[in-house]
Amino acid sequence: MAPVRPGRRSRAVQLGSDGTVRGLKKLPLVLALLGLLLGTALIGWTGAGAVIRGVLSVGWRGFGLYYGWQCLMFLPLGLAWDTLARGRGMQRLRVFVGGRMVRDAASNALPFSQLGGFFAGARAVMLGGVGWPLAAASTVLDVTAEFLAEVAFAAIGLGIVVLHDPQSELRIPIELGLGAAVAAAAVFIWMQRGANSLMARISGRIAGGRFGGAQERLDMLGQELTALHRSTGRLALSFILHLVGWMMSGVGTFIAYRALGAQVPFKVALAIEALLSAIAAATFLVPAGIGVQEASYAGLGAIFGLPVDVSLSVSLLRRARDLSIGVPILLVWQSLELRQLRHNRAAELRSETVPAREADPGAPTRGS
Repeated sequence: MAPVRPGRRSRAVQLGSDGTVRGLKKLPLVLALLGLLLGTALIGWTGAGAVIRGVLSVGWRGFGLYYGWQCLMFLPLGLAWDTLARGRGMQRLRVFVGGRMVRDAASNALPFSQLGGFFAGARAVMLGGVGWPLAAASTVLDVTAEFLAEVAFAAIGLGIVVLHDPQSELRIPIELGLGAAVAAAAVFIWMQRGANSLMARISGRIAGGRFGGAQERLDMLGQELTALHRSTGRLALSFILHLVGWMMSGVGTFIAYRALGAQVPFKVALAIEALLSAIAAATFLVPAGIGVQEASYAGLGAIFGLPVDVSLSVSLLRRARDLSIGVPILLVWQSLELRQLRHNRAAELRSETVPAREADPGAPTRGS
């Protein structure tokens, strides 16, 4: 056996400075490129002209209604997050609604996976005065409540599909997927209660590396998670609010199809959105669901007899809505981050100047 050279790393697995596998960092980019190719191929196969004409036929009035409904959805979603934080004496609905807007904007408008959106949303509420342990812990718990509500929403979609076609071939795969989702949620909740090193790393990423001790981060996050888990009533209310949000997303899909002139029953639009959300959750590593969203709309719409070009037009309309909402939100967030950075830098300079003057009282000052 050849001796292993000291300090040499295996080419198969290389760790970055933050402890993550370097190869995995490129995975979202690869998935995004593959998804882009898939979406482009679908639109080309269906007929790009028909899809684009469908999107342009919506008009400003229809798009404005679709846009406004999505903006309205931020209220119950932000309230669900705020509900959890209120259990720790933090009553800042405006901050958590804004944090939720940043979370969704980063997930939908940036080439990151949904995990990037979670980090961005937590950073955003920290700008509003929320301490990083509560920002990290409440983000983890809010994502958990939303995921459980998403499972319930997907079950509603499955019920509609079964009623529409009891012999549907999708029934068993969806049931298996829901079972796996419930198991994953149970494991995730167990991990929170244990508050192991994964939670410490998540909190460290959100804190931006301000605290060096992993054990200190773990202890602080564990305390917050334990305290938040005690408020079972708030957890239940957060779940209900998230379920309301998911139902509202079904209304948004209904609005989009109707704006395109498709006479789609509400229950059909609800089922498409429910199953689409389940697919999006399973492919969360794909940035903005590129390609996955287009293929899902086309396939799920076909189950209910909807033309593929109409469903693809809905997907493009959704892309336009997400970008038109997300880009301004991200610009405002980044301007606030920059202002906070400048403020912190100025405070550091002042703290360095005062001790220097105290050490040398005879040092000349400006104007002397």
